[in-house]
Amino acid sequence: MWRHIASNFLTIAILLLVAAAGIVAWGQRQYTGPGPLAEPICFQVKKGSSFRAVADDLSARGAISSAYILKVGADYEGKASSLKAGSYLITPNAPMAEIVEEITKSGQSTCGTEINFRIGVQVADVLVRELDPASNRYVEVAKFVPADEAAPQAYVDVAEDADVRFRITLAEGVTSWQVVEALKRAEFLVGELAEVPPEGSLSPDSYEIQRGAVRVELLAEMQARQAEVLSTLWAGRADGLPYATPEEALIMASIVEKETGVPEERGQVASVFINRLEQGMKLQTDPTVIYGLTKGQGILGRGLRQSELRGRTPYNTYVIDGLPPTPIANPGSDSIAAALNPDTTDFLFFVADGTGGHAFARTLAEHNDNVAKWRAIEAERNTGN
Repeated sequence: MWRHIASNFLTIAILLLVAAAGIVAWGQRQYTGPGPLAEPICFQVKKGSSFRAVADDLSARGAISSAYILKVGADYEGKASSLKAGSYLITPNAPMAEIVEEITKSGQSTCGTEINFRIGVQVADVLVRELDPASNRYVEVAKFVPADEAAPQAYVDVAEDADVRFRITLAEGVTSWQVVEALKRAEFLVGELAEVPPEGSLSPDSYEIQRGAVRVELLAEMQARQAEVLSTLWAGRADGLPYATPEEALIMASIVEKETGVPEERGQVASVFINRLEQGMKLQTDPTVIYGLTKGQGILGRGLRQSELRGRTPYNTYVIDGLPPTPIANPGSDSIAAALNPDTTDFLFFVADGTGGHAFARTLAEHNDNVAKWRAIEAERNTGN
């Protein structure tokens, strides 16, 4: 009798284990398999949310089939305590495992509203945009220039929202003074700025921040990034360059940055100025003269006068030998790379070619021909106006 009971108990136990294993396998398939979401959604994880509340919200929006399985799976992977506040794009049929990874990985939002304060050479403006989950494209909501106009209602309506992302974007070639003056007008930043960082020391890049970020700390991050870029590229520089220090390479990079907006030309432009230095020629570049006049504080807004080209300033490379004493802007990493690994050419001159790029020349005679062609293009354009 006892043997019969024991046999029945063992049979039941085995059946229960098999059933449990089946349930676990089913749960794993549910967790890692395609989810039920039909259309993409932008899902917000609010600051201070519990994982249970997030799971329930995902279930209510049709992104997952079971809040319980999501919670168990996240617990098993050790991610349930790593929830990050933000707004996340959940794609159609995204598995629960993928969703958990998205909302616990970095906290960097992938959808929702973004306010991008863009600091450019000509103007600093604010762009408000939203990601459309259906097309996975950003849609412009509003744009304005803080220095010239009041913030539109579309900005005011979202600027205080907890899930809105803020970004500061520095264009290549902006000056440190331009950056500081622009940051002073960013109402979502805090803290005073008493000094302008050294020219060239800020990295033109995109910086994702939070409302209430401290201006001085943001500038410090910009300087740290630029220092890292310069250090890395200096270590891999070409042999035989005419720079005694990384700082001299940064000066050259800033000149390259201001001389061309065509990425493919940077190496050639750098080669022209390096060839000139090696041959003892003056650099003769207008952007340095302009910097000597403006000190980087705004745009000259007109052509250079002959008296200014002849005037002696530390930045007038028509008069001085070698490099100017400091950079004339904040160069991007591509211009720094061009200054440290320039193209190998025997070019000594270049002039605009009418297409947005430049015509390069080895001799003064070739250069004069290119200049004549450019003058003809200019005259034709002026006649057309």
